Amino acid sequence: MAEGGAMTTGVAAGGSTDFWAPGTQILWRYRENGGAGFHIARPVTVVRDDEEILAVWLAPGTECVKPVLADGTAVHLEPLETRYTRPRAVQRDRWFGTGVLKLARPGEPWSVWLFWEPGWQFKNWYVNLERPLARWASGVDSEDHFLDISVHPDRSWHWRDEDEFAQAQRDGLMDERLAEQVREAGRGAVEVIRGWGPPFCDGWPHWRPDPSWAVPSLPEDWDRTPAHMSS
Repeated sequence: MAEGGAMTTGVAAGGSTDFWAPGTQILWRYRENGGAGFHIARPVTVVRDDEEILAVWLAPGTECVKPVLADGTAVHLEPLETRYTRPRAVQRDRWFGTGVLKLARPGEPWSVWLFWEPGWQFKNWYVNLERPLARWASGVDSEDHFLDISVHPDRSWHWRDEDEFAQAQRDGLMDERLAEQVREAGRGAVEVIRGWGPPFCDGWPHWRPDPSWAVPSLPEDWDRTPAHMSS
């Protein structure tokens, strides 16, 4: 993909690292839990990319890929007890509503998403616990870990999807070792929230997208396997 911008080279703690220039279009993908393929793919535009953070914009109306049940039913409509065991497929759809700003710090086992109401009224932060992003030439890949945290403008917070996290363990999508790693990551995220550290303290709710940016398109080979990946 990598349209609308170019890659620049910076030096991170582990050596040289390629960074995407603002305006570059990349893919943000998630592997299916317990499988080898991808079931979520979202074309996004790079806002900032350096040693400290990758920030991307998911624009309203973007064509994405999402998981559905094999008969096309939305996943969230399936009872929790069978939600992760029923056969699935993927479906192309559009991201409706307001856009989402996604922030990920290198090596961190979560990303932070910002949501707005219409008219740019800031709504909340959403901490998505996940495998640290793996970078490749045209995007980043991860695997969702079910458990999440909502953070409100008054800095209050609460856990989300604890029921799905528990069900995923019962269904064998994560073993006890990984589950404990996810809990530890969650506790780490809570400490950042309580201390109001980055990225919460960095003024991102006031950010706005460049009006000249085009809505990225979903490439036909959105599920291709990268030739090389790095964390």
